[in-house]
Amino acid sequence: MKLTKRTSYIFLVIILTIALDQVTKVLVRQSIIPRTDTNPGERISIIGDAFIMLNVENTGAFLGMGSDLNPTLRLIVLLILPIVVLGFVLRYILKDKTIDNWSLFAFSSIIGGGIANVYDRIVYGSVTDFLFIDLGSVFKTGIFNMADVSVTTGMIMLLIASFKKNKTKA
Repeated sequence: MKLTKRTSYIFLVIILTIALDQVTKVLVRQSIIPRTDTNPGERISIIGDAFIMLNVENTGAFLGMGSDLNPTLRLIVLLILPIVVLGFVLRYILKDKTIDNWSLFAFSSIIGGGIANVYDRIVYGSVTDFLFIDLGSVFKTGIFNMADVSVTTGMIMLLIASFKKNKTKA
């Protein structure tokens, strides 16, 4: 594989995404008492009760889904399958030179966020989540981390790019 400006950009976005996620998780693990079955943990208010930091170890995927799976199925669904999918997406964006920069950034952010969470599952057996938004009856999230932000932002960017592409074709 030839190291082009485009390839360097892809890997730079992936590496920066992983680095941002891992640095924030290290800081959270070192400074916020984690929530456990017997301890509610520490809650740090960023903006009143609307934006809170806490430390939760998530053994599942998004919003804890999959945490009740048997170990073999959890290995397949939460480790092997994501690694295979991330590998295929990386191969796709490296090979397809027609992908616009907006989509390239989006795909790279998704890959970086996915790798960061898979890394946590391999190294720690869980993913550290620490951000929570609660705007009352208007909007409420589950507990998430910076890798989740990267994946979600990338998905939204791809959705917008798709709408833009379809609009120009019409």
